[in-house]
Amino acid sequence: MEAIISRFWPEWKGTLRKRSGGWNNTTYFVESGERRAVLRVYDTHRDRNKIEFEHTVLLKLNGQDLPFAVPAPILSITGETMVQLEEGEGKFACLFGYIEGKSPSGQDSGFYESFGESAGALSAVLSEMKLEIPAVYRPYYELERSYPLCTREALRDWLTQLPEPLQKLTPELKVLVEAYESVADSREQLENLHHQLVHGDLNPSNLLVDGENGEQVIALLDFEFCTRDVRVMEAAVILSGMLCHEDEERIIRDFWRGYSRKIMLSAEEFMAIPTLMLLRKVDVFLHFVTRYWQGTDEVHVLQEQIAVLAAEIQQMSGGKL
Repeated sequence: MEAIISRFWPEWKGTLRKRSGGWNNTTYFVESGERRAVLRVYDTHRDRNKIEFEHTVLLKLNGQDLPFAVPAPILSITGETMVQLEEGEGKFACLFGYIEGKSPSGQDSGFYESFGESAGALSAVLSEMKLEIPAVYRPYYELERSYPLCTREALRDWLTQLPEPLQKLTPELKVLVEAYESVADSREQLENLHHQLVHGDLNPSNLLVDGENGEQVIALLDFEFCTRDVRVMEAAVILSGMLCHEDEERIIRDFWRGYSRKIMLSAEEFMAIPTLMLLRKVDVFLHFVTRYWQGTDEVHVLQEQIAVLAAEIQQMSGGKL
């Protein structure tokens, strides 16, 4: 990684420290004298168009007067915001300016009103954004195109011949496959809702709060999956992440208090939220099934995801939200 910095961002030569966590990318903190930056290596995909779209959105957002920070790509010596690490099909890397702040811990819950207001403010700005290049990622509800390996038939066949490590999770897998079929049948309803650019993956791991005031969100991060989708999907993704939180009812109220200051949803959008929350869980399920089938993850990763996702879907079907 030091060689990458020296070659493409020589003015940022310094020390690198790998950041833990992350399913799709590897991240390093770069310290060069008094300056700091963040080096990201895209591990999951090697699609230049996806990264170009993400960076186009970020560059436009950095030209806006936002109440929070977003990542700012740093140009390499070639004048691009991304570099390819090897010839041909090599991974891509990019450098972003460092944003001061801290990630909220799992016990923190006082930031959700600020989170809601920030998400609403971002949604309002993205609704006005016009881009000259098309989005690459498909809307959440286009499951068949996003996960071509995970057809209904393929999942049903898989259930009848599960490998031994997954057989104990057969009931949970049936819950997930049934949820997939349910949301897949809702596509026509969702296609008629208001569409715009959305971040698509807002959750506590993709934000920073103030180091002194942990209730104030100061940055929204990781725009990798930004695309054109149903507007209310942004809120549904966030709400789906609140399931099973010990302070669930309060943080949901806090979120809506902040979000509604910036965005007024239609009655049809409100009615679609339970379906969209379920869609988010199904999307995560198909993501990890695909990673397992392609050999990216070992079986224990999928086991953990199946158990958590099935429990959350069963909670939703119980009418708690």
